[in-house]
Amino acid sequence: MSKKKEEMKIAGKHYEMIRKPIITEKSMKGSEFGHVTFQVPLDANKTEIKEAVEALFKVTVLSVNTVVVKGKVKSFRGVQGKRSDYKKAIVKLAEGNSIDITVGV
Repeated sequence: MSKKKEEMKIAGKHYEMIRKPIITEKSMKGSEFGHVTFQVPLDANKTEIKEAVEALFKVTVLSVNTVVVKGKVKSFRGVQGKRSDYKKAIVKLAEGNSIDITVGV
């Protein structure tokens, strides 16, 4: 019974790790070469991201590249504010593996 609880915690952690796919023109070009782009938490590391993608999508991950995107300063009605920073993870999948993130869009 404790093993099931541990597996549930791990699965929940994996769902929190992958926030949403990033669907832009640049990320779609990368999909031709087996790259998939996700938004992940700022405190996530490459090993955790790799484990989460492999567990959730049942694929083999070759590498993970990350970049922190700084939020832009925007003004609204004369008041300046800053958008939140976020981390972007570019995941390279093994040959023959694919993730169709455009389903349901």
